Amino acid sequence: MKRSKAETAETRHRIVETAAREFRRNGIHATGLADVMAAAGLTHGGFYRHFQSKDQLVAEACAAGMNSIVARAEAAACQSDSNGGLEAIIESYLAVNHRDDRAGGCPLTSLGSELARADNETRATVSEGIVRFVEALATRARRRKPELAKSDALFVLSALVGAVTLSRITTDTGLSDAILSETKRHLARP
Repeated sequence: MKRSKAETAETRHRIVETAAREFRRNGIHATGLADVMAAAGLTHGGFYRHFQSKDQLVAEACAAGMNSIVARAEAAACQSDSNGGLEAIIESYLAVNHRDDRAGGCPLTSLGSELARADNETRATVSEGIVRFVEALATRARRRKPELAKSDALFVLSALVGAVTLSRITTDTGLSDAILSETKRHLARP
């Protein structure tokens, strides 16, 4: 029985979303295509009806993950009462629940070292997501000049990713919490 284009598109979307979660949870190299397809409730054999390679799926899953984290940052800023919403983005990103949610969190913190070694298509896709995240932060920066706001945004994003990554690495819960709270405190300075 042939599936409709809408059903095929929905299945592809489900595979991408599932892969995005599974890659962030377990890592790209530790997650096989059979794992992704099983988690999506599909058979491994159907994979190549939707994708040419695992690399193509990785790129699309990373794009979905970056879209999600940028949308989450935008939502945090929009729900904020604070001036511009930058503080709300920082608070949301450095939250304990974000640290603890590898599967649903930021791909930069879950997959950073693997992404640095990924193919050019995947790295380009993630780079586009980084640019969008920086733009979201820059529009909320306290600086009036765009080049200074972008500089601040680059610093903030680097601090956010570094803090969550370090807080996930440590086995000491107190140190992990301190990394998040001290980064928040330093970023909150005018």
